[in-house]
Amino acid sequence: MLDATRHSFDQLPNRPGVGYKPQHFTDIMKDAGPVEWLEIHAENYMGQGGRPHAQLRALSEKFAFSVHGVGLSIGGEKPLDKDHLARLRDLVSWLNPARFSEHLAWSTHDSHFLNDLLPLPYTADTLSRVADHVSEVQDVVGRQMLLENPSSYLAFSESTMAETDFLNDVAERSGCGLLLDVNNVFVSATNQKMNAYAYIDAFPLDKVGEIHLGGHDEDEDDLGAPLLIDSHGAEVVDPVWSLYHYTIAKSGPRPTLIEWDTDVPEWPVLAAEASRAAKILDRLPA
Repeated sequence: MLDATRHSFDQLPNRPGVGYKPQHFTDIMKDAGPVEWLEIHAENYMGQGGRPHAQLRALSEKFAFSVHGVGLSIGGEKPLDKDHLARLRDLVSWLNPARFSEHLAWSTHDSHFLNDLLPLPYTADTLSRVADHVSEVQDVVGRQMLLENPSSYLAFSESTMAETDFLNDVAERSGCGLLLDVNNVFVSATNQKMNAYAYIDAFPLDKVGEIHLGGHDEDEDDLGAPLLIDSHGAEVVDPVWSLYHYTIAKSGPRPTLIEWDTDVPEWPVLAAEASRAAKILDRLPA
């Protein structure tokens, strides 16, 4: 267990952060460059002790942390997994991150866990279930959660509200904040032939506590139309950078994470992505 009396950070700076990978530990401790905070995936750190926790202890003396969950299945029809919630509560208790977030998605069916983050129909029933699940998580963990917009490939015909309205209503009912993944917006807008800038215009930016940027893969559907896959395995593309600039010009600066989870590059490549975010943030009016 980590020492609960150590120095803690109560908020994320409105500056660039990166998803922490253990292979970058030495580089980050030596010279983090533009990176001012780190994010971990909750499920990777639910064990006890060892090198992973020792690294977090050292890093937490210098950086604020955000914990990002991918396994709660917030949108699932079944009750939330009590054991998973307990492990999450314990992780948040000893790490004491500045932020905690999860995806608007489902990933469980009966007793099976699906290794994917699957989308939901936006209906009154789904809204009630998701808001109740978010409230339960916040009650157990003891702090506000941020809920992330998904990347989508198809729309549900039974949806009765826009995604932006759905997220706003969940936040209003549960008191959670929102995590705006700009790459997810671009991916979903391309796949569903929507206007990404109109999505940002409709998004409740006042509720955004964190922004994510990441890479995606390009493919084609059966009809030859562009199909983007949210892979987190490449550099952020120029159209996503442009959408990010548009977003923070409207919202003001926000903590901005560079996500790179597959085919992870050497530290200088990741730091360069963070530097690009820093330059955009620096150009905002004072």
